[in-house]
Amino acid sequence: MKIAVGADHAGLPLKEAVINRIGALEHAAVDLGAHDFDADDDYPDFALAVATEVAEGRADRGVVLCGSGVGASIVANKVRGVRAGVCHDTYSARQGVEHDDMNVLCIGSRIIGSALADSVVDAFVTAAFTGEERHARRLEKVKAIEASGGISQ
Repeated sequence: MKIAVGADHAGLPLKEAVINRIGALEHAAVDLGAHDFDADDDYPDFALAVATEVAEGRADRGVVLCGSGVGASIVANKVRGVRAGVCHDTYSARQGVEHDDMNVLCIGSRIIGSALADSVVDAFVTAAFTGEERHARRLEKVKAIEASGGISQ
């Protein structure tokens, strides 16, 4: 699997550990930056880069790191076809893929450390969408909402 990874200055300290973990799981990580510390960089730039790689099929999944994971999640979810979630535990990371077909994991490097991040990345990377009828039905509803622009009718 090819996994795009991006981080702003706040996520940068955890990015290398995440990339190494993806490699240890025998998947390819694509590093979309930041490559150097810049306190003035902005999380939307990196979240958009990762989300675009996933949405356009150049990456199977993505991981975005920022201070809390929240901002990255908000941005990534603006990209059509991306289903991003903030996960700081293994249950959410696994269940997000299995039930919701989550394809972008957002992590707050000011929330969790590298050991827990390794476990969360493991859960995300090794999980697969179950395709069970109830999950497929719900996913189709999510896609319909996205296609309508989120406007209730």
